[in-house]
Amino acid sequence: MHKTLQPEGWVRPRGYANGIEARGRQIFVGGQIGWNAECRFETHDLVEQTRQALANAMTVLAVAGAGAEHITRLTWYLIDKKEYAARLAEIGAAYRDTIGRHFPAMTAVQVAGLIEDEAKVEIEITAVVPDGSAPA
Repeated sequence: MHKTLQPEGWVRPRGYANGIEARGRQIFVGGQIGWNAECRFETHDLVEQTRQALANAMTVLAVAGAGAEHITRLTWYLIDKKEYAARLAEIGAAYRDTIGRHFPAMTAVQVAGLIEDEAKVEIEITAVVPDGSAPA
């Protein structure tokens, strides 16, 4: 379905891929934050906001008939890289609970702020559904 791109001699990354090759119907999920379907934050905890943002993204993917296995790229925008690093094990568990053990190409950056003041993380996704798969 997708091919992981791992250059020879490079240390294998943990929790992400250096690159992904894919062909098919492309799906672009705009940045999802840790609020619920009514655009309300239920928590100010980074891990729980991450869990909610990932769940929101999966809900958008499902509308297109796509799932975690189709994700080729994630971009994470974080308010506090130190908190992210300190809680990486918990964030990883939230990720695996939502996405599973699928590790696409990922980028994480610290930003000065997000449009929603209560948001601690925003995650955008690119997915590719293989050619021949029926659209939703």
